[in-house]
Formats: sequence, C-alpha cells, structure tokens
Amino acid sequence: MSTMPVASVKTTHFVLPPHMAGKCPPGRALGLKEMSLPSLIRLIDKGLAWSTVSAFARVSGFTQQELAAFLGIPARTFARRKHSGALDTAESERLLRLAEIFDATLDLFDGDKDGVRQWLTSPIRGLNNARPIDYARTELGAREVRNLIGRIGDGVFS
Repeated sequence: MSTMPVASVKTTHFVLPPHMAGKCPPGRALGLKEMSLPSLIRLIDKGLAWSTVSAFARVSGFTQQELAAFLGIPARTFARRKHSGALDTAESERLLRLAEIFDATLDLFDGDKDGVRQWLTSPIRGLNNARPIDYARTELGAREVRNLIGRIGDGVFS
C-alpha cells in the first residue's frame, strides 16, 4: 500500500490509493488528525503522547489496564509512561498497530464497538483459535489479522 501526502494551507491530509477508498487513515482511533505517513513515522519515533492512549481507551472501550496488557507493558511501566506523558518508540508502534486493527475491524463491523471488542478478544478459527488482539502484538501477526479482516470483508470463508 502506497500513500501520497497532499499538503494544504493548514494541515496535511492522508490520501489513500483507490483500492483503499473508504478505509480509515492511520491514527483515527488515537485521536490523531489525518496526517502523512512521514509525519506519523516522526511521531512514532518521538513517542506518542499519553493523550493517544486516553483517546484510544475512550474510542475502543478498553480500559487502560487492558491496553497495558495488550501492548505488553508492565503495569508499573505503564504508570511511569502516564506520568512522563509519552510512550517510547516500540510502545507507540504497538499502540498504532492495535489502533489500526481496531479501526479496520470497526469498519468491518459497521461501527459496532462492542462487537469489535468481542471479536478482538475471542479465539478465531482463521487464526488457529488465537485471539486477534494477541496476534496483533507483532507486525507479522497483525498482518495475518489484517488479511483475515480483508477476507471476511470480501465474503471469503475464513
């Protein structure tokens, strides 16, 4: 997937290629404004602000404790991140990955957040009876979850 940033007077927009029309841009569930991929990469490198964790918790309905577990961050480290006001690079990347999976699933479920949370946290046959939220902890696993979401969206039995 290749994207092209389009600059405007006040903001940068994230433009998706035609085959991705109607899909959500990265960062939507984190409360980030639409942005170019280079801008998003810079934010990840710098570390996402704690406000993105709070925004994702509000949007997704997951508690901060659940998010810490899903992101593989020990509770004490998570508390330190809250106090410092930012995640580190690896944590930021995992949060963005989880948010992208959440957004893609939300599109698949036509906005049903309860259904999305249930699907993400339930064993899924198409993932060898693993939970999508657990698969999404790694990029390789997240790719499989995205592929599964795409197959389901296309009506392919998975």
